[in-house]
Amino acid sequence: MIENMLLPHISERFRDEEYYREGHLRIINALPCRRVLGLHLPEMKKIAQELCRKDCKGYIRAFEEAEHNALVYEELLVWGFLINKARCTIEERLAMLTCYVPVLDNWAVCDSYCANAKWMAKSDKDVLWNFLDGWFASRREFEVRFAVVAAMSYFLSEEWIDRVFCRLDAIDFDAIQSEYRTAKGRPKVAQQGTVQGERPYYVRMAVAWLLATALAKFPDVTRSYVRGGRLPQDVVNMYVRKARESFRTRNVAAL
Repeated sequence: MIENMLLPHISERFRDEEYYREGHLRIINALPCRRVLGLHLPEMKKIAQELCRKDCKGYIRAFEEAEHNALVYEELLVWGFLINKARCTIEERLAMLTCYVPVLDNWAVCDSYCANAKWMAKSDKDVLWNFLDGWFASRREFEVRFAVVAAMSYFLSEEWIDRVFCRLDAIDFDAIQSEYRTAKGRPKVAQQGTVQGERPYYVRMAVAWLLATALAKFPDVTRSYVRGGRLPQDVVNMYVRKARESFRTRNVAAL
């Protein structure tokens, strides 16, 4: 949709260096059907700012009406940045997200959106939680990941942590559909649509990430929840590994 605006900003290293390009693609791990042009986040944010100055809501509507499968990876990111930048009520923004969240098909797009959704920190938490609650109940991988990462980013407080943990317990991992398939070993080339873990891998990893973050803030509550919760063992193992890898919790007992 705005690919022509993006093309001049493609990273030279991505375009010219095969080793760098392959590494970039492996990190993103986009599905095979999703093209990646090779822009860096600062360039995409600048483009979103430029579009926002012209007609933010107009471009958001254009994204909503576009053929979503034809959008490139970077267009999905710019779309999300526009939603965060729009001047609107929370009701209007949540309506925009109702169209955007089902299009998410990649961890980097999902997480970049949530990390930059600073408006969530200032919003009515009850309204926002009710919105996230519907995505927690989804059967699609990145809709659930969106809810988990948003909860991790904006609801890990004394007031909300019990409700967050209760919602994690209600996730039915076996019922969530994933477009990624599990494969052993590193794929020979990037963008094979595979993960090296049980599906839905990106939901499991998001829950582990949330728990490791919660451990840094509320260690006793988090340990008690993990010991008494109903999480799959592989998710617990991911959580322990993430806690050990983080400088904030490497010396904190995870269990």
